[in-house]
Amino acid sequence: MTKYSELVAQKAATIKTVGSAWAAINPEYAARMEVQNRFKTGLDVARYTADIMRKDMADYDGDSSQYTQSLGCWHGFTAQQMMMAVKRHRKTTDKSYVYLSGWMVAALRSEFGPLPDQSMHEKTSVASLIEEIYTFLRQADARELRHLFVDLDDARANGGDVDAALAAIDNHETHVVPIIADIDAGFGNEEATYLLAKKMIEAGACCIQIENQVSDAKQCGHQDGKVTVPHEDFISKINAVRYAFLELGVDNGIIVARTDSLGAGLTQKIPVSATPGDMADQYNAFLQLEEVSDLSGIKQGEQVITQGGKTMKPVRLPNGLYAFKDGTGEDRCVLDCITALENGADLLWIETEKPNVAQIGGMVSRIREAIPNAKLVYNNSPSFNWTLNFRNQVHAEWVAAGKDVSAYPDPASEPTGLMNVKFDDSELAAEADMKVQTFQADGAREAGIFHHLITLPTYHDTALGTDVLSEGYFGDLGMLAYVRDVQRKEIRRGMASVKHQDLAGSNIGDDHKEYFSGDMALLASGEDNTMNQF
Repeated sequence: MTKYSELVAQKAATIKTVGSAWAAINPEYAARMEVQNRFKTGLDVARYTADIMRKDMADYDGDSSQYTQSLGCWHGFTAQQMMMAVKRHRKTTDKSYVYLSGWMVAALRSEFGPLPDQSMHEKTSVASLIEEIYTFLRQADARELRHLFVDLDDARANGGDVDAALAAIDNHETHVVPIIADIDAGFGNEEATYLLAKKMIEAGACCIQIENQVSDAKQCGHQDGKVTVPHEDFISKINAVRYAFLELGVDNGIIVARTDSLGAGLTQKIPVSATPGDMADQYNAFLQLEEVSDLSGIKQGEQVITQGGKTMKPVRLPNGLYAFKDGTGEDRCVLDCITALENGADLLWIETEKPNVAQIGGMVSRIREAIPNAKLVYNNSPSFNWTLNFRNQVHAEWVAAGKDVSAYPDPASEPTGLMNVKFDDSELAAEADMKVQTFQADGAREAGIFHHLITLPTYHDTALGTDVLSEGYFGDLGMLAYVRDVQRKEIRRGMASVKHQDLAGSNIGDDHKEYFSGDMALLASGEDNTMNQF
């Protein structure tokens, strides 16, 4: 990047060539506005963040402790506050991303109102949210840089360290980070997938996550009734996303192939197999099949296929879907992953029914027999009861180790017994909480998890925060509920949101008024601005 002082000189030279017509244009102000608008288009963002993500993937391959993380955000403001918090507390945004959840788009961003996670929301709302998130992240940059410009002006006026102030501007770390963006099952056929992928990339997405469910029968990964598509169909959509990246010049774009096969027992169609052992044949081998010895017994509407030299009849349900054999979910999941990586995907997403490092690691080990550097994006889902799952895991480990568990209910007879609040301060609960705390590091080390995300955290956080505030404000605490539990905490934590006018751009607006109008500018940040109380 061009250094600030060099950029000012460049602007001055440009203005000088025009002459008196641009005499009112201040080169330093023009330079500041350009620095505050580093990313001119969404494609600039996508190319920049794709390079970051590729570097992070290489870092992880060399050292599994270098995993990455994100939280799902349903609004640009939540993403902005997340990244500002990460930068404030960790002093860097390195290895931190934003996740864009299709579930939250459906539940919170659709013009139809709250919807289930079934791809019923407007497909363009996904791309719109990507653009919104990056608008807010870039605004966080502009605000922070504005404060650095003030520091520079103060240093110049008061004999301060000008070189240090300039270095702070030149070394400013952006809040713009990679987004992993959920395209569901593509919202239609391959062409529909390609068109939406283009919109998402143009909005700034460097990474698109796509799942192998049937688009018009898509279900939330943690609900029942999921229907998968044959490998050939899924590969076509992976190809569509890759073509979209390449067409737009984001050659480093990342595709996350998500398989829901672990919890899906149905398929919509039977692919045509040309040769024994091809992809279609492997997919069909998992179907519930009944051998047919006499074709005259085939009833109206029934279908037969050849499998291993035998004539077989797939089990077809009244709704026209075909059932897989029970207990084949993991094998299908492993095959899905290998096939996706062999055909253009970069990362995997395996949707599991519980957060268990050993289970995930077992599948990844099988995948890595074929693809040694296979890596996962894993959903640390709020759909899991983390407390109960890990308490049950610890209970099972203690039983296996011969440890006395007589003080605790047996999960086999009382499945939710360990959730009782009376166990919250117990030794078992403490060990379970420690496992939750180390889950990300353990998963990265033992299960090939490159990226840990929580899909819906800001949904739940918003609900919880609003509930707590509402209980107090509309109850006995009155205004103290807001002052004590919101504003005072913002102040103590040094949060930018306490000066909400500044965060929303009031001071940047005043700067622009001065740039444009000089002494005639009507400013909002005078002595009577209540923001000065903070």
